[in-house]
Amino acid sequence: MGRRTRLIVGLLLLGAIGVAVSEPGRGLPGRAALGLHAAGERLAVLLPAMRKPPAVEARLPAPRTAVEDGRTFIRLSDPERARIGLVTETRPAVQHRQELTAYGTVLDLARITELTNSYAGAVAALQTAQARAEVSASAARRARNLGAGVVAVAQIETAEGTLLTDRAAQAAAESQVRTLAATARQEWGSALGKAIIDRAPLVTRLIERTDFLMQVTLPPGETFASPPQAAFAEVPPQSERVALRLVSPATRTDPRLQGQSFFYLVSGDSGLLPGTSTMAFLPGERAVRGVLVPEDAVVHGEGSSWVYRSTGDGAYVRHPIRPDAPMSADAYVVEDLPDGAEIVLRGGQALLSEEMKSRIRVVGDDDD
Repeated sequence: MGRRTRLIVGLLLLGAIGVAVSEPGRGLPGRAALGLHAAGERLAVLLPAMRKPPAVEARLPAPRTAVEDGRTFIRLSDPERARIGLVTETRPAVQHRQELTAYGTVLDLARITELTNSYAGAVAALQTAQARAEVSASAARRARNLGAGVVAVAQIETAEGTLLTDRAAQAAAESQVRTLAATARQEWGSALGKAIIDRAPLVTRLIERTDFLMQVTLPPGETFASPPQAAFAEVPPQSERVALRLVSPATRTDPRLQGQSFFYLVSGDSGLLPGTSTMAFLPGERAVRGVLVPEDAVVHGEGSSWVYRSTGDGAYVRHPIRPDAPMSADAYVVEDLPDGAEIVLRGGQALLSEEMKSRIRVVGDDDD
């Protein structure tokens, strides 16, 4: 019976008692009986309309979360784990080669194209000058062999003058070729410079935009004794990784960073275009021990990054990842996870949502 029902019944009873005692000293028991009888009849009419069927007791689901030692543990049944697509994997704590974060810029290839064409033109001019010099030398030799009695002295002098002119042109063409070759090596290094001089497939692929050239610069203070042959770069905005192939150490640094730089090739269909700046990742020379946690397994909340791990009793708990955690092979190396930790690879966001929901308390209104 609700609060309003009890109030109405109480008022009717008070009314009946009031009628019974309205005439004191005159038949009190009889009047009280009649008043109570009348109140009973009224209640008999009102109660069926106000009476509600008994409420069925609600069966609440078993709690999925529990707080122990300041940590929230989430326990899910097998059907619940299947429903959210929870995937876990046991991973060992082993040595991983630490990955260094660098900065990459896809270079404009106009200068390489210009040098390649200029060198090719200089070589052609040199070949022309050499041919003319050879013809002039033959003509001068014939004139001298015939002598002044057969050929006029003026003709001999003209042939020799033409030879000197052609040899000077040949020397100038040779100097131009040497200058362009030196410029190519100075600007792009020995590997790219030689490719420009020889018009090798490396340069042909760059000119045809099959590949692009990226300059990768390390942060100040980081150095490599020998640059890694393979590296990776992120393609914005999805941050997908593409492979880089080493060309050579760079001949200049990025003026914004002042760090050690290298030239790498990136595929022309990678989504990176000349002028693009992006993050690059190079395998370092140092190793760090820990459990490898892929980026897809990391959840973000409360201003931090986390990974869920199994506690071995069917429950899962959050484990923090340091902001400066080392990287290796596009994954975090978490050094304070135990060896053989079972981490959540997929479904961590659903666990975080369940944990956040457990902190919400709804206060119901029980007036009726």
